[in-house]
Amino acid sequence: MKPWALSGPSIQIDPLFPYYANRSRDSIADEIALAGYRIVHYFIVRENEVDGALVAAFQRRGIAVWAMVLGNGSFGVSQLPPEWEEWRMELLREPDDGFQRLSHFAWEYVEWKKKAVARLVTDIPFDGFEVAEPYFPEWNGLRSGVYGDIGPHAQRAFRERSGEDIPDFCDRHARNYYRKVPELYAQWVDLRVDAVNGLIGELVNGASGVRDVRPDICVATWSLAVNGHGDVAGQLREWQGLDAVAMIGCVAPDMHILQTHWPDWMRRRLPPHYIRGYARIAQSIRAAYPGLPLGVQADIGSLAHMVRDREWIRRFGTAALEGDYDTWTAYEYHLGGFMYDEPPRPLKAERAAEDEVIVSFSKRVAIPSVDKLRLWSREGAKASTGRLSEAGSSTSPTPLELVDAAADGNRLLLRIRHLPQRTFYLRLDGVQDTPELWLLKDRKVHRNLPEHEVEVP
Repeated sequence: MKPWALSGPSIQIDPLFPYYANRSRDSIADEIALAGYRIVHYFIVRENEVDGALVAAFQRRGIAVWAMVLGNGSFGVSQLPPEWEEWRMELLREPDDGFQRLSHFAWEYVEWKKKAVARLVTDIPFDGFEVAEPYFPEWNGLRSGVYGDIGPHAQRAFRERSGEDIPDFCDRHARNYYRKVPELYAQWVDLRVDAVNGLIGELVNGASGVRDVRPDICVATWSLAVNGHGDVAGQLREWQGLDAVAMIGCVAPDMHILQTHWPDWMRRRLPPHYIRGYARIAQSIRAAYPGLPLGVQADIGSLAHMVRDREWIRRFGTAALEGDYDTWTAYEYHLGGFMYDEPPRPLKAERAAEDEVIVSFSKRVAIPSVDKLRLWSREGAKASTGRLSEAGSSTSPTPLELVDAAADGNRLLLRIRHLPQRTFYLRLDGVQDTPELWLLKDRKVHRNLPEHEVEVP
């Protein structure tokens, strides 16, 4: 286990986004490492589409990688067996969002999922395992109608437990309308909590589960947090089957993470210290498990109106530290405002051959045009703002003769005639980023600033 897997800044990545396509794994790992992250939460949409070579590329750089799987369904069905439709949840109102919700009460599903994640962590040496979304839908679902599971699997489980039919959630005049039968409804709520915790517990601690096949792996549990009035923890328990303290007791994780719920992350002007409102939930966990590392998660760009810039992310990290969280993370790396607002900046350079240099930028760069790319070399002190450093002498930039150039993600591979043999500073002009690969379209192209030099040792 990498000790730092449980502390410090971390980031979520989803390699199925176009931003990560058609580039080397090493370039992805290089970009994330240069952004300052030593922990990655690899968001696994489908267990049969996981890039083990990318995990290895991260780990070669000392970056701990968590396998983060979905618990309550799937965005695709290619990895599911033919009988998967028998496992579906039934909701009061079915949303048309492309997500296939699968029932916690369908034990065939739980067994299939356990085998899938056990195979995943056996085949790929992830440092950690976590079930990021194990809950039932939805916040205030009884009002919106996006509430379940109320299908045959749930009905059977409740009858076996209570000897009764599940409460009625639609007909206010029904004898067993949920508000009329508080004791029966309480049993229903308890069943849902046990189902969420039982799902994670079986995947992690069940026979031939994750810990059976990988006793060395770290395990994290996730639950939701949201700002609100009254008993927020009670509402999460009632509406979505989430009881963080009970979950930890069932699973015995190495870390627990509070995931920002959509009523918070969708807010346009969400202040970065909003997680102060999660203090009561965090305190209840710390009171029950005082030594357990605790983390918190934010969303930094899933919708156009709530993209968070670099300064917001920095202040969020500070608020997490002030709130005594051991770690923080965010969904998803390339969705942050820095992608849309900042020019690509050269951060590192290394010689690949006698006449070749690889320059790593802060973000993905476009395939360069040799005719438009301009290079200069300069000896002396670095001039990061275009002005000479007072700490040392400097010479005027000397044009370099570019022979060829290629792009690999955030990297430019340059072949230069008569490359200086001594350490020098490289200045570039004509490097552009890749707005066509971003989530939000019709955003402007950024060119690098030539005064942002990079040292070539």
